[in-house]
Amino acid sequence: MTNNLDTLATALYATTGDLLKERPDLAPWRPAVGIAPLLTDAELIILAMMQGMLGSTSEARWLRHARAHLRHLFPYLPQQSGYNKRLRKAAELLHRVTRILAASTSVWSDDVWIVDSTPVECGRSRETVKRSDLAGWAQYCYCASHSRFFWGLWLHLVCTLQGLPVAFALTGAKADERETLLDLLAAEPHLLAAQPGQTLIGDKNCFGRAFEHELTQHGVQLLRPTRKGERQRPGGPLFKSLRQVIESVNETFKGQLNLEQHQGRTPRGVIARVMQRILALTAAIWHNDHTGQSVKRSLTAYDH
Repeated sequence: MTNNLDTLATALYATTGDLLKERPDLAPWRPAVGIAPLLTDAELIILAMMQGMLGSTSEARWLRHARAHLRHLFPYLPQQSGYNKRLRKAAELLHRVTRILAASTSVWSDDVWIVDSTPVECGRSRETVKRSDLAGWAQYCYCASHSRFFWGLWLHLVCTLQGLPVAFALTGAKADERETLLDLLAAEPHLLAAQPGQTLIGDKNCFGRAFEHELTQHGVQLLRPTRKGERQRPGGPLFKSLRQVIESVNETFKGQLNLEQHQGRTPRGVIARVMQRILALTAAIWHNDHTGQSVKRSLTAYDH
């Protein structure tokens, strides 16, 4: 099978269509009586995934591109305002489809996870900060890895060594990474129940006796670099290469999927933009896995 964006879209459409027939409860609620949407929920998922895969940050420009080049896949395309409303209401559907795709891959059962967070900038000017609907959620913070201050959110990501997203959260920029991780594990206890004995690789910020004790209570073994003044921790020589995995995953989001230029202006808008990119990465890994590709987290065949 030739790997390209059309084959990925076709495979995902067939899978999503069958899933929504079996699980109609996954779709966004709409009145029983009324006009059925001309763009189905399955087609909306594909359209959103393709926008994220191609790194398009403008919905109006994306729909113009789709009308010119994707009519063979989408007989009907909505106007920008209709697409905007449908996409934001479908954020939970995007999340559920992403999880189902991830769980159907061979790398889902990996017993090693890597955790990290990356900034999601939401504004630069003082006037934007004062007028933004994101005020109160987005915050000023300093990102040490990029050596810069920013106003926005943190995307906290737990992934496998193949780069497959397992769990994720968007928080204010000043949220504690350790508390967010514990909240993620508490919110989805089935993740660890289905895969006991996980090893979690974190950075130097994943420290604290109480934090490590709580992870142990969850059955998770934490590996992290030794902090200054600490006794040497086990596995130190392995961290440099393994930590590079999560850094490269973040670079995929920001370099190929244009997460930095998401252009979300409201909480629901930012969530939908981030979910599009997580879905795009998951769909690529899912398709590469099912077509027997040696490199699972490769977007080269799909990003043009």
